[in-house]
Amino acid sequence: MNAPYDGDRAQGAGVPAPSPGTAPDGPGPGQVPAPAPSPDRDPYVQDAYDRDPYRAQDLSAQDPVTEALYDRASHPPPPPGTYQEPGPLYAAPPAPAYAPDPKVWAQTPPPEPDGPSRHLPYGDRPATTRFVGVDSLVTDAAEDEPEPDAFAHLYKDQQAAPRAAGPVAEEAPVAAPAPAKPAGKAASLLKSSALMAAGTIVSRITGFLRTLVIAAAIGVGTFNDTYQVANTLPTMIYVLVGGGALNAVFIPQLVRAMKNDDDGGEAYANRLLTLVVVLMAGVTTVCVIAAPLFITMMSPKMASDPHQMEVATAFARYCLPTMFFMGVHVVLGQILNARGRFGAMMWTPVLNNIVVIATFGAFIWAFGGFTSSGVSSATVTPEGVRLLGLGTLLGLTVQALAMLPYLRDAGFRPRLRFDWRGHGLGKAARLAKWTFFFVLANQVGLVVVTQLATWAGSLAEKQGHPGTGITAYNYALLLWQMPQAIITVSVMTAVLPRISRSAHDGDAAAVRDDISYGLRTSAVAIVPCAFAFLALGVPMATLLYAGSGAGAQNIGYVLMAFGLGLIPYSVQYVVLRGFYAYEDTRTPFYNTVIVAGVNAAVSALAFFVLPSRWAVVGMAAAYGLGYAVGVGVAWRRLRTRLGGDLDGSRVIRTYARLAGACVPAALAAGAAAYGVTRLLGSGVLGSAASLAAGTVLLAAVFLAAAKRMRIEELNAMVGMVRGRLGR
Repeated sequence: MNAPYDGDRAQGAGVPAPSPGTAPDGPGPGQVPAPAPSPDRDPYVQDAYDRDPYRAQDLSAQDPVTEALYDRASHPPPPPGTYQEPGPLYAAPPAPAYAPDPKVWAQTPPPEPDGPSRHLPYGDRPATTRFVGVDSLVTDAAEDEPEPDAFAHLYKDQQAAPRAAGPVAEEAPVAAPAPAKPAGKAASLLKSSALMAAGTIVSRITGFLRTLVIAAAIGVGTFNDTYQVANTLPTMIYVLVGGGALNAVFIPQLVRAMKNDDDGGEAYANRLLTLVVVLMAGVTTVCVIAAPLFITMMSPKMASDPHQMEVATAFARYCLPTMFFMGVHVVLGQILNARGRFGAMMWTPVLNNIVVIATFGAFIWAFGGFTSSGVSSATVTPEGVRLLGLGTLLGLTVQALAMLPYLRDAGFRPRLRFDWRGHGLGKAARLAKWTFFFVLANQVGLVVVTQLATWAGSLAEKQGHPGTGITAYNYALLLWQMPQAIITVSVMTAVLPRISRSAHDGDAAAVRDDISYGLRTSAVAIVPCAFAFLALGVPMATLLYAGSGAGAQNIGYVLMAFGLGLIPYSVQYVVLRGFYAYEDTRTPFYNTVIVAGVNAAVSALAFFVLPSRWAVVGMAAAYGLGYAVGVGVAWRRLRTRLGGDLDGSRVIRTYARLAGACVPAALAAGAAAYGVTRLLGSGVLGSAASLAAGTVLLAAVFLAAAKRMRIEELNAMVGMVRGRLGR
C-alpha cells in the first residue's frame, strides 16, 4: 500500500502508476530516473538512507485506498518543476560569511548594519547607546541574564504539562517567570559594609590609642574621672536633644525625600541641616553657661570636692561646644548615607582621634607622664587644663569640617534654608518626640550609673584600689563596644535604607529577611567576641593600659563583667531598626525605659551590696542584664508587627550553635591565659604572652567546634575570606 501523502511528491498529474509486481526495465513515463552512481564512491560504504522507495513511483498519482485520508483540496500537490531533490542527510552546514579565522588572533568583526536595526551586545538599545565602555561591562557583568538553551526545544514535549483528555485540549497559559533580584544588590551591600567596617576599625584603633595616651598622661584615677564626666556631658546632651532623632527618624525621611522630591531631596536636606545648626547653637550656648549645674547633676560626690569641681567645670566649658560639631557631623553623614556614600561618616572620626592624641602627647611632653608627675585635680595647672580642653574641642571641629569635601563629591551643596513650614519637618519632629523620650530614659540610667561609679571609685581609691570608678567603666565599655561598632553597626547602616524602602512599600517579608540577615551575619563575630572578653578581659586591659599603673587590672575585671552582655546588646540594636523603618518610635521608647530601669535598679543594688572595689564590676554586669530583658520584649513586639514571623527558629539556632562552639573555646583560652600569667606575671610581656596564647587557643577550638556543627553563616564567611585570599 502506498503512503497517504504520495501526492505531495508529484511532479505532474494524470500519469498512472505502475502496477504492483511489475519491475520496469527503465524509467517509464512519469517516473524519476535513478541517480547515476558517483565515480569516486567508496564501494565499502553503505548508506542506509540512499535508497528512496518513493522515487520509482508517480508522485502525483492518487491512491484510491487512502482517498478518505487525503484531502487534495486542502493539500494540493506542488506545481510541476518545483519539487526539490533531497540532499544528503548529514550534509555539512554552509560556512558563514564572516566565520572566525583560527589563524588570526584579533580578527575584524563583521560589519553591522547602520541605523536602529544594528545589533549591540549586552542588551543595549541601539537608539540610545552611543558607546559601550569597559566600565559598563565590568559593573553590569553580575546582572547579565543567562543565555537561552539552544537545545531546549528538543525536550519541550517532556517539560510540558500533560494535556487533558478529549478531542480538543486547550493549552494551559504559560506563567510569566518571576523577576529575578539583581545580583548587584548583595554585592553593593557587602562593598558598603566592608568600607564602613574598615573605617570603623581604623577609628576604633586610633580611639584605643587615644585612651592609652590619656591614661598615660593623667592616669585612670579620680583626676581622669573629672575629664571623663566633662567629656561625656556633650555627648549625652547632644543625643538627648537631637542625636537620636537624626539617626533613627531622619534617615527614612531623607530616603523618601530623595525618592519622591523632584530635586532628589536636596532642599529637604538643606532645611534639616539649617534646623540642626540653629538648634545645636542655642542649646550649646545655654549648656556652657550652666556647666556647674551639669557637673553637680552628674556627680554630687565630685561636686563636694572643691578641686575636682573646679577642674571638672573648666573641662566642661571647653568640651560642651563639641556638641554643636557633633550635630553638624551627624546630619552631614546621614545626608551622605541616604545617597549611598557610607565611608565618610566612619573615616572622619580618625581625624578627631589624631588631634586628641597629639594634644595629650603634648601634655606628656610639657608636664611628664602620670607615673612620673602624679598629676591630680589639686596639682594640675590652668595651662594644662586649657591645653587638654582646647585640644578636645579642636578634634571635633576638624571631624565636622572634614565632611564638606565628601558632600561636594556627592553633588550636594549645603545652603541655609529657613522655609521649614509645610515640607515634612513637622512630621519628623512628631516622630522624634518619642525618640527624645527614648534617649531621655537611656540618659537617666547613664546619669545614675555615673553618680554611683564616681562615688564608688572615690571610696575605692582611698582604700588603695585605683581604676575602679567611671574611668574604668568607660574604658572597658569602649573596648567592649568595638565589635558592635565594627560589625553590627556597619551591616545595619548599609541595610537600614533598604529596610526603610521595604517598609514603605509594605513588604514585610523583605523587612524580616533583612533583619534576620543582620542578626545572623553579625552573630558570627559578636558571639565569639563576647566569650573572648569573658575569658581574656584581664590580659587585654593590663596590656593596653600598662602605662596607667595598678588600675589596669581593675579595668580588666570590669571588661569581663561586660562580656556576655554584648550578645543582647547587639541583638537589641538590630531589632530596633525594624521599628524605626516603620517610623515607630514609641515602641523603642517603651523598650528603652525597661532597659534603663533594669540597669539602674541592678546598678544601685550592686553599689549597696558589693564592696566599693567591686561595685563598678556589678554595674557592668547590670548593663548586659538590662539589654537581655529588653531584647525579649522588643522581639515579641516586632514579631507581631511583621505578622507573627521573625525567622526566629533560624536565628536562635545560629546563636545557639555559635554559643555551643564558644563555651569550650573560652574555657581553654581562659585556662591558658591564667597559666601564662602565673608564670610570667601581669606586666607587658606576661600580658602579651597570655593574650596571644589565649587568643590562638580560643580561635582554634572555636573553628574546630563550629566546623563540626556546620554553622552555615560561619562557613560562608570562611569561604568568602578564602576566596579573597585566593586559596
